[in-house]
Amino acid sequence: MTTLEFDNRFVRELPADPEPSPNVRQVHGACYSRVMPTPVSAPRLIAWSREVAETLGFDEADIHSPEFAQVFSGNALLPGMEPYAACYGGHQFGNWAGQLGDGRAITLGESINSAGERWELQLKGAGPTPYSRRADGRAVLRSSIREFLCSEAMHHLGVPTTRALCIVGTGEAVVRDMFYDGRPAAEPGAVVCRVAPSFIRFGNFEILSARGDEGLLTQLVDFTISRDFPELTGSPQTRRTDWFHAVCERTARLMAHWMRVGFVHGVMNTDNMSILGLTIDYGPYGWIDNFNLGWTPNTTDASERRYRFGNQPRIAQWNLLQLGNALYPAFGEVEPLQDGLSRYATVYEEESRRMLADKLGLAAFRDGDGALVETLYELLTRAEVDMTIFFRGLGSMDPKVPSLEPLRDAFYAEETIAHEGEAFNAWLAQYAARVREDGIPLEQRRARMNAANPRYVLRNYLAQEAIDAAEQGDDTLIFELLDVMRRPYEDQPGRERFAAKRPDWARNRAGCSMLSCSS
Repeated sequence: MTTLEFDNRFVRELPADPEPSPNVRQVHGACYSRVMPTPVSAPRLIAWSREVAETLGFDEADIHSPEFAQVFSGNALLPGMEPYAACYGGHQFGNWAGQLGDGRAITLGESINSAGERWELQLKGAGPTPYSRRADGRAVLRSSIREFLCSEAMHHLGVPTTRALCIVGTGEAVVRDMFYDGRPAAEPGAVVCRVAPSFIRFGNFEILSARGDEGLLTQLVDFTISRDFPELTGSPQTRRTDWFHAVCERTARLMAHWMRVGFVHGVMNTDNMSILGLTIDYGPYGWIDNFNLGWTPNTTDASERRYRFGNQPRIAQWNLLQLGNALYPAFGEVEPLQDGLSRYATVYEEESRRMLADKLGLAAFRDGDGALVETLYELLTRAEVDMTIFFRGLGSMDPKVPSLEPLRDAFYAEETIAHEGEAFNAWLAQYAARVREDGIPLEQRRARMNAANPRYVLRNYLAQEAIDAAEQGDDTLIFELLDVMRRPYEDQPGRERFAAKRPDWARNRAGCSMLSCSS
């Protein structure tokens, strides 16, 4: 198999936990613990991303070799790999949770590809670590499929994200209480290999600050800037300031993208926030079917709805505030941190307006357009209208002859068209008049809208169909979904069913509507 080049700066330049065992414990004065993946009995390659494989330097022969499944199940290591689990903390649902860490994730190493790009390879579900708490360090097939597919779907949608190389079945059962109802059941186990330039999170800094380890906090800050933000120059204080501002700006752009495509993360704890502004940790995520700013896919969050769709931009800013508080000892002054939080608000507003203009086919978003959008959101929610289908269909409407006809398929109930049709026609007339003011040619406007409004998204029920088939030994739907999601903005003849709205059977079914954190 192809030999990869590894340059493991994280373990080389930062202090390690001196204890080598995987026993659960509080880890102090260290950024990580060295830990080996736990071998599995019968590794089988289930699915892979050819794009990620090529980026890393693997070819088809590598992927189909027996060694590939051995390595990416955790049974073997390639030369240069130095496995570890990272130590971090976090605020979970608004409360400080103390030490968390990589409880079922083990980073194999930092690979440098032929283009000089750094890619961390991390196995999720590879066995216990010192941070596993009461868990077994394993992952089930259903959650592995969801993370694999969504990582790649988000990338092709243009949303910053971690990537996924492959899923390997373990041949072993994992017991999970999926509904938290006291009825655990055995499920097929799997390991997913996720890939990113860095897996450092807000929580890596929070745990050090909470423990008063200011020296190591400052060391981690400077390491992160040096390795992951090499474009930043100047004095140490200037680099730190510019770095925090960059983190705030990247997070703002990420939130604008989530809102653009209708993605709901479901568990925006600070330990699930990437320092690079990537979508990370695909747990109980979900895609908006019928538009609802108050929807959350997470059963744990069903009562408070802290991480609901419309609240994500505010939560991201709150999370950045917690990061800023944690970083204060390394900065020694509050102004750069406050400026970064202000920068978040400014960039989010700019990006949100730009993306809304693209979604609506406007030359630019004007101050008065906010009322137009607010009215639309109220109508979409009240009439139970599919977000993805509505915005895609809006691009086909001729503003000279506004009509609800191109949008009929977006309604989940035909009778709501009769009830709400007049209100929608009034909005469409107002919208069409606004579009005509810009004077953008019809085809140009449609092309711009189609580039912002996907035809295909990874709807929850589609992922669940792939899971159901895979649990019966049929992996073909995983590959078909992966292929559809490679071109989410293009019409793909013969694949119309993947663009259809959620069927009635999936409205309240587990895995298709709301999910638990169980994986």
